[in-house]
Amino acid sequence: MHLPVFLREVWNADEAFVAVQARALDGGAGGFYEIVADRKPPLLPALYLLVHQLAGNATVWVMHGLALAAHLATALLLAAAARGRWGGRAGLVAGLLYVVGSAGLSPEDAQAANFEVFALPAVAAAVLLADRRRFAAAGGAAAVAALTLQAAGGVLLPVLWLAWRAAGRRGVLSAGGVFLAVVGAAAARVGWADFWFWVVFGNGGYTNVSGAWDRVALRGLGGLGIFLLANLGAVLLAGADRARRGRGDLWLWLVVAVAGVCTSLHFFGHYFLLLLPPVVLLAARAAATRPRLPLAPLGYGLTAAAVFVALALVWPAGKDRHAELVAERVRARTEPGAAILVWGMDPRIYWWSRRPAATRFLSAGFMTNFGGGRDASRVGERFAPEGVWRDFEADLRRRPPALVVDDSRGAPYAPDRIGRFHRYLLAGYRPVEVVDGSVLYARQPAAAGAAARLR
Repeated sequence: MHLPVFLREVWNADEAFVAVQARALDGGAGGFYEIVADRKPPLLPALYLLVHQLAGNATVWVMHGLALAAHLATALLLAAAARGRWGGRAGLVAGLLYVVGSAGLSPEDAQAANFEVFALPAVAAAVLLADRRRFAAAGGAAAVAALTLQAAGGVLLPVLWLAWRAAGRRGVLSAGGVFLAVVGAAAARVGWADFWFWVVFGNGGYTNVSGAWDRVALRGLGGLGIFLLANLGAVLLAGADRARRGRGDLWLWLVVAVAGVCTSLHFFGHYFLLLLPPVVLLAARAAATRPRLPLAPLGYGLTAAAVFVALALVWPAGKDRHAELVAERVRARTEPGAAILVWGMDPRIYWWSRRPAATRFLSAGFMTNFGGGRDASRVGERFAPEGVWRDFEADLRRRPPALVVDDSRGAPYAPDRIGRFHRYLLAGYRPVEVVDGSVLYARQPAAAGAAARLR
């Protein structure tokens, strides 16, 4: 189901984003949130960094292999959880439904080495460990999930439910205490202030949907529709189960997974992977009550997955081609090691140009609040998180880019709509080339002093 992951180096911008972060961390003096900024916890960037130190420019290819291993681990852990509760048939159903369901998204979401993919093994492990009354370890696994993706940390609630039912207050304190200790240790390692700002409190503007409710609703319904289309057999099987006992934690898990998908109100397709583990366990519970293996749901899941895998084989590479063309011209116009600035949303240009970013902010979205599923009503410098423009200016003063790539191509964050950045660009750079709609600006050394301030 996931062998197409090896058909291309980068499936989506998220992969390139974390790979560029790893490259910057490997060659820089400083830690996560200092050299690179992100709205995500630090665990997956740390894994990418480790792989980059071992594999260099083959980082993303290696991460694709690890993503495949993560899917397999999740399937096996869910199978073990189902088998422990309801027997071997339930375990087989859970594992198979996860494998086919995990391929049932847009190829850019299903085949990518995304945050969700690496969070789900810890999510499944947390529930399995709680089932086996290893509540401290379950809390630790839930913390690993949360440190990979904030929304995945919601698995702590079903873990606490299981701990309370099995061991009362002692179980809850054991699981909750270890969870808090692990998250607290990670926050201390990268810096308390930066951790809480970027992981929790600095995302208010990013999640605001003022003026875009219609777009948000359409994206949410569209993503849910694709998930249901791919997993209809599992969903119907779960709904056909008439037994009500022994599933309270699973329904709670499903509720927190839905909440996790909805948290940012951006509804990217890969978010919906969070729904899959509780759905397949609910389906496995239903399968255990039947006299025969439920071949129809399994057959439907396999058929749907085959369609999505076939899509991956022919999926167009339009964005890849654009980024490759721009990166090629960047390499031609700059020396190795020369810093560049890409004013856009796609860090693939950084990755393929093999040039370091001049700033810790790898997309213009940090400075403008632009993001998927939003219109121009809340895009602009005044909607950026507090302190971002100050840090952006400090980065550019410390490391003025030799080349600026305006990759906005008419988007709401185009330089002529962001006065502060537009003045910076005009003061220190001149346009030298247009590549597939992107404008390359070369630095004018005589104007470097004027260009150093974003005013």
